[in-house]
Amino acid sequence: MFERISSQQLMEDPEIQLKNFKKTKEYLVAIDTDGCIADNMNGKQMLVFHPMYMEFYQLWGIESYFREVAEYYNLFSVHRGCNRFTAISLILKSLNSRGDVKKMAEKTWTKIPSAMTVDHYLEFCKSEHCGFGTPSLERFLEKYPFDFDIHKLYGWSQQVNKALPYVNLKIQPFENVKQCLEIMSENADVIVVSQTPYDDLLRYWESHGIINYVRIICGQEMGSKSHHIEMVKNAGSYHDEKVLVIGDAYGDLKAAKQNNACFYPVIPGKENQSWVKFPEAFNSFLSLNYHQVENNMIEEFSKTLPDLPPWESPDYNHQQSYRQHQAIRKALYEKYNPDGKLVVL
Repeated sequence: MFERISSQQLMEDPEIQLKNFKKTKEYLVAIDTDGCIADNMNGKQMLVFHPMYMEFYQLWGIESYFREVAEYYNLFSVHRGCNRFTAISLILKSLNSRGDVKKMAEKTWTKIPSAMTVDHYLEFCKSEHCGFGTPSLERFLEKYPFDFDIHKLYGWSQQVNKALPYVNLKIQPFENVKQCLEIMSENADVIVVSQTPYDDLLRYWESHGIINYVRIICGQEMGSKSHHIEMVKNAGSYHDEKVLVIGDAYGDLKAAKQNNACFYPVIPGKENQSWVKFPEAFNSFLSLNYHQVENNMIEEFSKTLPDLPPWESPDYNHQQSYRQHQAIRKALYEKYNPDGKLVVL
């Protein structure tokens, strides 16, 4: 039975459901949402995160460069699925390090922000042992109430949260997800682990009628995915070979292996096929005969997430790089925001 936490609990003790978790099955499944349960990664990033940041910081003059770098870190690399603030740090550092971007910024009178403020916030969360998100960002803001750069970062994050449901809730779960959730919940305690805010996750799982397949939802306010899994695994004393993590990003694989758990990848670009194959793989997991299945799946998965940015390639061409994902951007804008700003090269 799903356990909800209140807004007050989320602010005062985000980890309360992790601490109080009660085991009901011998197996544990920890599953991501964005890009894993539904094909909403591209939409959220391309339609909300990236244009909202460009609007807040007036970066439209370097739009194609910003989108190229932001898409690499958020969608098309080993960094896929990282927290929004971690991504912003990576994006800003890359933009500030590139001569071609600086040249375009000068030409268009665009000021590229420093990563200093977001890095300060990330260090604050690390020192305070708290997760990234609204509660910790508000605490950070209280500590530096007259730092307007923090207010701006907070404003961007809050507006992203407000805009996301207009895109996110329209995107249906992948085919076969519901059937697979039924199979999982019959045999295991199922939890959601994500770097998306708790309220956004709750809205999505409720609106698509799949909330009762999971026990708890763990969002970015509760810490990292690895932390979510560790807390629940320890609370339920699950054996290593009886814990399965399902995800679409390298961070999900890392979180699984940090907890000595098994991993099942939902492969970007082959999500529906991944869910078709899942029941057979899950049976192997339940029979404790999963090792070879896992190795084969991870090998295929690893090929889809490069660790070298395109702009560091010796034959790099910005227009060609930007056009690589142009069809995805155009299709999303035509469907969800036909009047929105989008540069086409």
